[in-house]
Amino acid sequence: MVRLKNGFNGERAIVLPQLIIRMMEKDPLVSMLHITDIGYYPKALHHFRERKQPIDQYVFIYCINGSGWFRINEREYAVSSNQYFILPAGVPHAYGASPDTPWTIYWIHFKGTLAPYYAQKAVHPVDIRPEIHSRISNRINLFEEIFNTLASGYSNENLHYVSSLFHYYLGSLKYVQQYRNAGEHQTDDENLSEIAIHYMKENLEKHLTLEELAEHIGYSPSHFSMLFKKKTGHSPLSYFNLLKIQEACFMLDTTGMKINQICYKVGIEDMYYFSRLFHKIMGISPREYRKLKKG
Repeated sequence: MVRLKNGFNGERAIVLPQLIIRMMEKDPLVSMLHITDIGYYPKALHHFRERKQPIDQYVFIYCINGSGWFRINEREYAVSSNQYFILPAGVPHAYGASPDTPWTIYWIHFKGTLAPYYAQKAVHPVDIRPEIHSRISNRINLFEEIFNTLASGYSNENLHYVSSLFHYYLGSLKYVQQYRNAGEHQTDDENLSEIAIHYMKENLEKHLTLEELAEHIGYSPSHFSMLFKKKTGHSPLSYFNLLKIQEACFMLDTTGMKINQICYKVGIEDMYYFSRLFHKIMGISPREYRKLKKG
């Protein structure tokens, strides 16, 4: 049985049983790279962990919003939005969320004979910044596929598939430029609205202002808003909300996530505001939408 832990509001986590971990360590394929724990902590206020006694797992943490810190070998590093790091196995460490801007993180504990290779050069914060050809949303979907596969059970097929996906996931970070170059690129004449929409999709879990969107494009907020609405029929922030609710519908359709977990995944902390926005756009509440789809 898959054990899901609940702590922070909107948190999701899976801790694999020791029996399954020992089984993976004996598997010729999975033993090279396998996950022992995986989770997502949104706005993890007071999140803190110190391990004076080292563990035999590598700890991957990807901060997509907010900030935090980690300490290793008596050196402390600040971690900001769009950065990740990997703590090596066998070394005491500590990490935690900033008290003022607590981080939202994807995290994975992993082991395997290839684990040290993927962890090379990541024992300090590494930038994964949104830009025109970034594929952050693809990587987040890949994390969800790994999580959902483990949540469905620990069959040999599931464990082999997750291990294969995890190679790809870590490779997309270690070779980030190759990962971005391999994506579908629009031509040089791509227009303002397409660039802006791509940036919105790369930041669905965040709260973006009109000023931030306009700055990314290189226009004044008023001029950017006028051009965007002329092209799409919507103001930039209204369109951003449409994308958030579109993603929420997808998660309601395809996952068993609770509504309070989904609202964090689309960058809305207030579940009541999320429900009102969902009803305004879809005409029904999130609960009614899920029931209608199941019916």
